[in-house]
Amino acid sequence: MAHYPPSAPGRLGDPTMSVSKDPRTHPKLLAAVQKEGMHETTFLTPEFTPDAPKESIIEFCSQAEKGIEEVYRNLDYTVTHPSLSRPIDESEERIVGPDGNEIKILMYRPAGEAEPIPALLYFHGGGMIMLRTDNPMHIAWSKALAQTGLHVFLVDFRNALHPGGLRPFPAGLNDCVAAVRWIRKHSAKLNINKIVLHGESGGGNLALATALKANSEGWQDEIDGVCATDPYISGAYNMPSEWKLRELPSLVELDGYLVMCSSSSLHARIYDDFGKHARDKLAWPYWAEEEDMRGLPPHLIVTAELDPLRDEGNAYYRKLARAGVSAVGRVSLGVVHSGELFLRKAAPEIFLAHLWDIKAFVDRL
Repeated sequence: MAHYPPSAPGRLGDPTMSVSKDPRTHPKLLAAVQKEGMHETTFLTPEFTPDAPKESIIEFCSQAEKGIEEVYRNLDYTVTHPSLSRPIDESEERIVGPDGNEIKILMYRPAGEAEPIPALLYFHGGGMIMLRTDNPMHIAWSKALAQTGLHVFLVDFRNALHPGGLRPFPAGLNDCVAAVRWIRKHSAKLNINKIVLHGESGGGNLALATALKANSEGWQDEIDGVCATDPYISGAYNMPSEWKLRELPSLVELDGYLVMCSSSSLHARIYDDFGKHARDKLAWPYWAEEEDMRGLPPHLIVTAELDPLRDEGNAYYRKLARAGVSAVGRVSLGVVHSGELFLRKAAPEIFLAHLWDIKAFVDRL
């Protein structure tokens, strides 16, 4: 009997495939994205390319931010579980950044915890260019992490997109670095015993880039671990299809599954100052070499099966392993980009598994 290989997955086998038609999509997550109108490949699609006038790109990204913020405001982040019943103390610190700018840090710690506990610095998603630090999704995720027994520091780094003018790379990265070094310097006062960096999507970029910068400058020992979820790290979203298919095929296979290469390429233009840092490993960690990674602290890299960014995260994990870094990689089956976080109500089991995987990683350090 002849055996025929299965058809190529996603848009590799069917150019019209979408998250709503792909049989791999988790049914609970599918229902949630359909409810929010995010299931078609036309979601947040630009009408122009990265060589468009700067003003057009800024306007598109600004409108995209408004749309995403509205979605985040309207979602329900309530997940009832015995492990999420611990009360949380909330506080705020303001430090001086590298350019004399003020950096606000929102802090969440288990109430009444007198013993030193690990610090988790959380850098939020948004392609390093957009989304409010204090929006409901980021706050809910910070509190959930704190309920596992972590002291969470939600860092209000500078987004590259700002009404008062662009603040491209390395402004946001430098704010993240400043936060890490301030927290390490004040670790006794803050009552913490480890420092772990964490972020999703663009925040995953900043977590990885902060560690790379520390490694290149010789202060990597101030960081005990790094956890990146669905990291947005290549900047290669406008590369020719031939390159994508050879190097990062998920950019073709899953293009339009909530994340579109066309819009991501515009976000990248804002962040790396319109191509000035297109291959800078601190702007786009995907381009780091193994020699840049040797000596890094342990890493946890989590990617989503149905995320166009999946393969760049997986490639980074493999590079870490080849460089001799203690690294763990995991792919969340049936999950879309950042689905564990913003669709937690729809599939709490996926949310809880991801949450406690992070806590287990921190505990192993």
